[in-house]
Amino acid sequence: QLQLVESGGGLVQAGESQRLSCAASGSISSINVMGWYRQTRVQQRELVAVITSGGSTNYADSVKGRFTISKDNAKNTVYLQMNSLKPEDTNVYYCSAVLQRSPGGPEQRYWGQGTQVTVSS
Repeated sequence: QLQLVESGGGLVQAGESQRLSCAASGSISSINVMGWYRQTRVQQRELVAVITSGGSTNYADSVKGRFTISKDNAKNTVYLQMNSLKPEDTNVYYCSAVLQRSPGGPEQRYWGQGTQVTVSS
């Protein structure tokens, strides 16, 4: 069974840093994209940061210069380093992976269970 397990959330003060991790486990042939999303006020998931298998990254404008996404291919793990956190960063952060479970198989998106990040002012 394929799982994305997140860790690293919690309560921090504004201006502090926090690092999220997400490890993919199970039968995986290749991971094409991994990333982090969070909920909008209308309960949709918005992109925070993504990283491709080739290492290309994309960030939401609101986090550029503060957040850094990285990955460890050997561990099928993606990280989100969050610096200079603001109260408006408070949210549930969801890990996502677009992957193939077998060579040449279909791309599928999987989600983690979410981890709460709370930034107090």
